[in-house]
Amino acid sequence: MVSLAPSRNGWVVWFTFLLGLLLSVSPLPQFMEIFRPLWLALLLTFWTLALPHKVGMTTAWVLGLMEDVLYGTLLGQNALILSLITFLVMSLQQRLRMYPMWQQCLILLVIFGLAQLAQLWLSALTGNRQPTLALLLPALVSVLLWPWVSYGMRGLRKRLKIN
Repeated sequence: MVSLAPSRNGWVVWFTFLLGLLLSVSPLPQFMEIFRPLWLALLLTFWTLALPHKVGMTTAWVLGLMEDVLYGTLLGQNALILSLITFLVMSLQQRLRMYPMWQQCLILLVIFGLAQLAQLWLSALTGNRQPTLALLLPALVSVLLWPWVSYGMRGLRKRLKIN
């Protein structure tokens, strides 16, 4: 069903994505780099659940290409990963919205873990192979941050009446 109501404060969604891009390249101490959360994936997951009629696969692909350019990785690599995350979240959207927070975290751990394994596989194909499965640690950190990101963004969405 298409909503004929005008979009309100849609710029906030893109501003949060810009903030996610900045957070994903912000400097961290070397020992903490391995624990860097998947900020863009977290924000994309929230907005896909909150506004499935506005944020979807095209948004994920565009953000992934922006992330590829920002990181200097193979063009399309992060776009594919973010599209995979968005596809899985959209597939489970009705269920995810009704689950309690701890179950959402478990499902997102699987989704982000699969995305990180796909990232490891793509890195191995391009010759930039990561030495260990420590690549799964960002998925775990991201899932631990999910309740705060979700509640914070939900409050922002209510306050600014984003639809």
